[in-house]
Amino acid sequence: MAQLRVKISGFGGQGIVLSSYILGKAVTIFDGKNASMTQVYGPEARGGACSSQVVISEEEVDYPLVDTADVLIALSQEGYDKFLPILRDQGILCYDSDLVTKLHSHDRVIAKSIPATRIAEEMGKKIVANIVMLGFATAQAEISTPDAMRQSIRKSVPAKFTDLNMEAFERGFNYQGET
Repeated sequence: MAQLRVKISGFGGQGIVLSSYILGKAVTIFDGKNASMTQVYGPEARGGACSSQVVISEEEVDYPLVDTADVLIALSQEGYDKFLPILRDQGILCYDSDLVTKLHSHDRVIAKSIPATRIAEEMGKKIVANIVMLGFATAQAEISTPDAMRQSIRKSVPAKFTDLNMEAFERGFNYQGET
């Protein structure tokens, strides 16, 4: 692997930055790779556009921005619309099928969908939709090893929410429904 460039998009309040932090920690601390993470917020604190990017490499990361993504994780329609054009040909798109409903052509990419928000709501905590999506992306796009991601989640969320987040990860990781 030369580099794996991951773009995570959604809106403020969905845990987009936390997702990239968890991914970065998983690959650096638990998978022993190098990574760089950057983030962008819209002008609103919650509900505004938000994205983050993680560049993962066996070597030192010399350019931290994702101009062309290998993996795009879209948790909102706006993020999907804005960043689908930067997904490389045959790149992997993982999107929330309940929040991304106006689809563009996926002829040039490998598209995978999951109702991450609905699964999180069924668990009683909509806030873990980002962790459901991390589990799904770990399985579908191999953004990290599953064990590294599990360890990172345990070390990154408050102790009283560890079990909930671990269940969310497993539900996403084991999801087989939509394509």
